[in-house]
Amino acid sequence: MPEVTIRRVQLNDVDRVTEIEAICFPTTEAATRKSFKDRITAFPEYFLVAETEGIVIGFINGCVTNSSVIYDELFYSTKHHIPDGKNAAIFGLDVIPGHRRMGIAARLMKHFIQLAKHTGQKSVILTCKEQLIHYYKSFGYVNNGVSKSTHGGAEWFDMTLVL
Repeated sequence: MPEVTIRRVQLNDVDRVTEIEAICFPTTEAATRKSFKDRITAFPEYFLVAETEGIVIGFINGCVTNSSVIYDELFYSTKHHIPDGKNAAIFGLDVIPGHRRMGIAARLMKHFIQLAKHTGQKSVILTCKEQLIHYYKSFGYVNNGVSKSTHGGAEWFDMTLVL
């Protein structure tokens, strides 16, 4: 397997991350190009990409908030980002199918967790579908039950990792 590098997103990655998001999530849940451009501009430090041979193959992105759970408005507007907030929120963890089950998502998650620790957040929060609860528990996340989020019309579960 070629070497994989984790780095901060750059604005010129916007088309590729939009393409990956469309592969990894249903249309009703996938972030738009505009949303990614806004996120990259507003909080690039919380947007990491995995790259091999110069090609982005996955990413993790989020913002910082004082909320203990993700609420739907976080996905749609960067105005909810609180730079000195106490919780890092993960919006998505995406790896293209041909590079899954190689530990790339885990590396992205570990980098994000370290970033949150380094920048002083108290916890990392995310929502996930039921079939992924066990995956996130492997990083130390705790399942807080069904989320109030109805993003994309799906049922989500609130997960928290206390740092």
